[in-house]
Amino acid sequence: MFQNIIEILILSIVQGVSEFLPISSSAHLIVIESLYEFKNSSLLIDVSLHLGSLTAIAFFFRKDLLDLKNNRHLLTLILIGSLPVIIVGFILYQTGAINYLRDIKVIAWTTLIFGVLLFIADKSNFDKKLSSNLNLKTILFIGLFQILSLIPGVSRAGITITAARILKFNRVDSSKISFLLSIPALGGASFLGLKDIIKQPLEFNYLIILAIITSFVFSYMTVKFFLIYINKFSMNVFVIYRIFVAVILFLIIY
Repeated sequence: MFQNIIEILILSIVQGVSEFLPISSSAHLIVIESLYEFKNSSLLIDVSLHLGSLTAIAFFFRKDLLDLKNNRHLLTLILIGSLPVIIVGFILYQTGAINYLRDIKVIAWTTLIFGVLLFIADKSNFDKKLSSNLNLKTILFIGLFQILSLIPGVSRAGITITAARILKFNRVDSSKISFLLSIPALGGASFLGLKDIIKQPLEFNYLIILAIITSFVFSYMTVKFFLIYINKFSMNVFVIYRIFVAVILFLIIY
């Protein structure tokens, strides 16, 4: 029992922290699960972890999501911006092509390349704001970049922040755009997982509840403190971390 709880806590920390930081949650989960044979790593647990993150980000932005009268335009743009990754992701999932991307070599290279791209995009001081500069053209640009996040190691948060920074949004609003775009993305991933789970006999246990709750806690705290951090500092610490991880993976592979 104790080992099961520890495994869920590790997976929850990895999911909750890396989902919303520009370091790729899928890459971390794949690498960790390949290095350690977790007994509790399963589709049901994966879906529970994603549901925890989805609930956390929806709760964090609950005022924006519930205030439909004033934020209907923003929510419409977020849904439109999410369509590219949802459509392409569904096609890759249905064809099974998504499985060919879950490779350590792919992760090593994407971790490095898109870390450098994040560094380049984040170098200048821009000040476009979400409230006044987010429109159909900009959200589609960011949404098309988000398709790349289907490749493990790219990082959905990383590539959407990079795209927003290329469009000259400030760091905080770039991060908020990324977080809002994560809601449909996490919802789509959870839906696909639940669709497959329904076909299987369910064994509901305390680990599912634990995974959802702990993933919620770590996800919520990550979003909260990341926005505080990014208001004062650059993305350099995440770029350095990505390069470090890439080097370690290269040493393991080659």
